[in-house]
Amino acid sequence: MTDLLAEQTAVVTGASSGIGRSIARTFAEHGADVVVADVRETPREGGTPTHELITDETEATATYVECDVSSVTDLEVTLDEAERIGSLDVLVNNAGIFRSEEFLEVTPDEYEHLMGVNVKGAFFGTQLAARRMIETGGGSVITVSSIAGFLGNGSYVTYCVSKGAIRLLTYAAAHRLGPDGIRVNAIHPGGIETEMMEDAHMGPDELEAFTQAIPSRRIGDPEDIAGAAVFLASDLSRYVNGESLVVDGGYTHTG
Repeated sequence: MTDLLAEQTAVVTGASSGIGRSIARTFAEHGADVVVADVRETPREGGTPTHELITDETEATATYVECDVSSVTDLEVTLDEAERIGSLDVLVNNAGIFRSEEFLEVTPDEYEHLMGVNVKGAFFGTQLAARRMIETGGGSVITVSSIAGFLGNGSYVTYCVSKGAIRLLTYAAAHRLGPDGIRVNAIHPGGIETEMMEDAHMGPDELEAFTQAIPSRRIGDPEDIAGAAVFLASDLSRYVNGESLVVDGGYTHTG
C-alpha cells in the first residue's frame, strides 16, 4: 500500500464491524494510526477485533475505545486516545444504526434513540474534533451518510431523516470550519454487503431487483467505501470540502 496517511492518526467510530472496520483497516494499510471506537469490541460478522487485526497485519498502531457516540463524554475520551497515541488528524463519523419501521407506529423513544446515534453522534463528534483540530492547524472530518440522505423511503422514515440531517450537517460544518483548515465531507453509500444491510430484510426477489437497478449490477463491498474514505482523508482531496461523494454503483442518479 501507499503512505497516503503516514504520520496521521484517525478516529473511526463504529469501526468494529462492517464499513467502519474496512475503513479502519484500509487507513492503517495507508500508514495511519487508528482509534477504533465502538460500543462493542468484537465484529458483528465475527472474527478478530479490528484493532488487533490492524496490529497483526500492519505496522500501524491501533487501539480500541468503548464508545457510545450519543454520549459526549465517550466522544471526549475517544478523542483523548487519539491525542495519546499521536494527534487528531482525521475523524470518521461512521457509527450508525438502521431500523425498518412502520412510520405511523414510531414512538418518541425509538425516534430519539436512532437520532441520538446517527445525528447527535456526528454533530458532537464533529464539534469536539474541530475544537482540537483548530489548535493543531486543521484536519479532515468524514461523515458516513447514505443514499437515504437523498432518497426518501417509507419503510424507514426515521433513518432517512437522520441521514438527510447528516448531509446538511456536512455542508454547514464545512462552511464554518473551512477557514480553520478543516475539511468536512460526506460519503453516501448505496447497498453495501454488511450485517446492517441484512437488517433491511430483503427477500431474494427484492434483492435481485435492487441489484438489477444498479448500473454496476452488483451490491457494494465495504472496501468500496474505504477507498473513498482514504481519498477524503488524504491530501489527494485537499481542495474538496463540503461535498457528498455518492458510492452506490450509479443507483441514485441514473434511475
